[in-house]
Amino acid sequence: MPLWLKYLIALSGVILFTLSGCEKGNDTPDPVADIDGNIYETIMLGDQVWMAENLRTTRLNDGSEIRLITKNQEWYNNSAPAFSWYNNDSSMFKVPYGALYNGYVAANEKICPAGWRVPDKDDWKQLVQSFGDTIDVGGRLKVEGSQWHFPNMGADNSSKFTALPAGMRYFEGTYSSLSYFTAYWSTTGPDTTSLSFMSLSYLDAKATFGIKSKRHGFSIRCIRDN
Repeated sequence: MPLWLKYLIALSGVILFTLSGCEKGNDTPDPVADIDGNIYETIMLGDQVWMAENLRTTRLNDGSEIRLITKNQEWYNNSAPAFSWYNNDSSMFKVPYGALYNGYVAANEKICPAGWRVPDKDDWKQLVQSFGDTIDVGGRLKVEGSQWHFPNMGADNSSKFTALPAGMRYFEGTYSSLSYFTAYWSTTGPDTTSLSFMSLSYLDAKATFGIKSKRHGFSIRCIRDN
């Protein structure tokens, strides 16, 4: 099936989770579509195939709606899957930054398109190690240009991962750090209320790992199942 026809099918509303497979070793795998019809470019990094864009679906892959929460107090009190758009403005931030999902979404195995999943901590570490586990790996993941605040240390996007400074939503519901910071959930956590994440900052070229409450709102990148 030609690529233009795959795009047309996805845009017409037909659920097409993986537009086509790609053989291991191909560094230009085909795009993938979510249940809402959003289409994502993908990239092969080492032995892994990643989305090259942040997830922006509003539904799980079984069609279930994810709760959209705009009010700070509701976000703080919530302990179930939920998402929001930065500053509650989808027209400005849905594309290209994607949604900010709480950790309860990240832990749900149905958030990514079929055949894809939220990476665990080991997946993120493998990604970092594919660049030699160097102190400049974050720069290789970040896009260049004005979307990141100056000095955006080390950014060259040589990986084609295209990390954008999507900001975050704190557990109490406030938004912060657009153009300064981005964080990506993993599915690995020390307990039922927290998950690990990988983050990037404008201030350095590192890829940093940490643990936060699932009530925070971070970005999600999906990785293809092996």
